[in-house]
Amino acid sequence: MNIKSLLLGSAAALVAVTGAQAADAIVAAEPEPMEYVRVCDAFGTGYFYIPGTETCLKIGGYVRAQLNWEHVENDPDGNDFGLDARTRAYLSFAAKNDSEVGTIGSFIALRTWAEEDYNGGAFEIDEAYITVGGFKVGYMYNYWDIGLSGETDALGSNRLNAIGYEYSTDAFTAGVFVDELFASAPGENDGVGIEAMVSGSFGVATAALLGGYDFAREEGAVRLIVEAEIGPGTLGVAGIYSSGVNQYYDLAQWTVAGEYAVKLTDKLKLTPAAQYFWDYDLIDGNDAWTAGVTLDYQIAEGLAFKTTANYFDEDAADGVWTGYVRLQRSF
Repeated sequence: MNIKSLLLGSAAALVAVTGAQAADAIVAAEPEPMEYVRVCDAFGTGYFYIPGTETCLKIGGYVRAQLNWEHVENDPDGNDFGLDARTRAYLSFAAKNDSEVGTIGSFIALRTWAEEDYNGGAFEIDEAYITVGGFKVGYMYNYWDIGLSGETDALGSNRLNAIGYEYSTDAFTAGVFVDELFASAPGENDGVGIEAMVSGSFGVATAALLGGYDFAREEGAVRLIVEAEIGPGTLGVAGIYSSGVNQYYDLAQWTVAGEYAVKLTDKLKLTPAAQYFWDYDLIDGNDAWTAGVTLDYQIAEGLAFKTTANYFDEDAADGVWTGYVRLQRSF
C-alpha cells in the first residue's frame, strides 16, 4: 500500500464517520408550555375553564344510601310491614360560556340505582338541556317539581321534553314552557301542554303562582305556594285546583298543604307538615289526608342525614305509614 492509497482511505473513513454522527444527532424540541386548569368565577363557585377554551365546566353529583319502610294497617295478606334498601348514584355536568347572543349553557345529569337484588346498571338521563340567556330547551324537571321543603306533601312533579323562556331578576321570575306530554293509554299519541309561572319576593315572603293546561285531555290545574320567614322558621302553605285528569296534577280536585320548617341549629332542621285532599284520585267523596315530619341534619361539609315518617289515610282504603332513613354524600 502506498502513501496515496493510505491518505485516500483515511479521508473516506473520516467522511463516513462524520456523516454517521450527523445522521444520529438528536435535536431537543422546545417544551410546549403547560396550561394549568384555571378557576372560572364568572358563573359561581365550582367552575373551571376547560383547557384551551373559554368554556367553564362544573362537575357535581352524589351517592345516596336509603332505607325505605312501609306499614299498612289491616293488610289482608298479613304483609303489613316492609323494608327496601335503595342506593342511587348521580353525576352532573354544567358548561357555560359568554357569547354575542348571551350566556350559552348546557346541563347533563345522569343517575342509576340499585335496590334489593336489582342493579340499575346503565345510567339514565335525569336531565339534559340547553340554555341561551332565558331560553331553555331539552329534557328537564318542570315548574311543578318546585314544592315545599319537607317530604310530606304531594304537589306534583314531572320530567318532560320542553321548550320555553324564563325572565328572572333578584325579586321576580316569570316563565312559560310548551311541554310534550306522554301517552298514558294504549294507542294514544303524545300530547302537548303549556305551563306558566310567576313568582316574586315581598319582604320576608315569597309567592309563586303556577298553571298548566293539557290540550289532549282539555283539563288543567292551578297551584299557589306562599312561604314566609316567621319566628325561628319558614312557614309554607300551598293550594291546588285540578279540573280533571291531566298530566300536571290529578291527585285530587282540591288540596291544601302546610309546613313549618324550623332551623333548630345551624345543622339541624325539623319540618312538621300536613296535607288534605278533596276527591282524592278524582273520586267523588273520597277525601284523604296525610301528616308527618322530616328531620335534616348536616353532619359535615358534603355529608347529610335525612329521615321522615308520614301517615296517609283515605276514605276508600286503610291507613299507611311510610318513611325512610337516608345518608347522602354530595360533591
